[in-house]
Amino acid sequence: MVTIGGSDAAITLDNVTIAYQRHPAVHHLSGAFAKGSLTALVGPNGAGKSTLLKAIVGLVPLNGGKIAVADRANLAFLPQVTDVDRSFPMRVREVVDLGHWRRIGSFGRLTPAMREASSAALAQVGLAGFDDRPIASLSVGQFQRVLFARLIAADASLILLDEPFNAVDQRTICDMMQLIDGWHAEGRTVIAALHDLDFVRAHFPHCLLLAREPIAWGETLSVLTPTHLASARIRADSWTHSADICAA
Repeated sequence: MVTIGGSDAAITLDNVTIAYQRHPAVHHLSGAFAKGSLTALVGPNGAGKSTLLKAIVGLVPLNGGKIAVADRANLAFLPQVTDVDRSFPMRVREVVDLGHWRRIGSFGRLTPAMREASSAALAQVGLAGFDDRPIASLSVGQFQRVLFARLIAADASLILLDEPFNAVDQRTICDMMQLIDGWHAEGRTVIAALHDLDFVRAHFPHCLLLAREPIAWGETLSVLTPTHLASARIRADSWTHSADICAA
């Protein structure tokens, strides 16, 4: 088992296997993300990146193996923006306030300090004054900023991001990456599913390359080699949609 970024694990994966209707999605993945590490999940389309993140969160069941999260109560997840129903009648402030849910519970009330934290989070992402706007009125980039504000309000030590920069403008990407760098500097653990390999090389010190199975896991420049990338493409192409678990 490999531990990435140190010896104190925030997440430990032990022979993790995940399938949809018994078709393979992630196979036999073992390793650990160290506390305080900044890691990119990369791989071809259908490689299992989003599936792995959802399994860590608990949204997708395992078909085999185990996932241990050291501090699950302090986990925050940002789904792909396309997975969020923006037609739901919510205001910006209500979305950000959801970041406090683990501290207030299902029937608790927001404290004045929590409301102030939500306002500060919106200001930090450049959306001061957007509190009462319906989320349906926002651009994709603005809505992604709202979701990042919710992460700020959550104040989690473990942050999972599923394609956080899809369909957003370059300025938003730069601003959000500054937030991620800040979380990393504070010692939080950040794992992001990404597809831009040049961006990963520039900003993420560690990397896990998936093609339903692990291809390479370690320091980014050692993982994203031509040999490993070619192996990922070949491995991804070798799977068929009808393949059963543990069969390519």
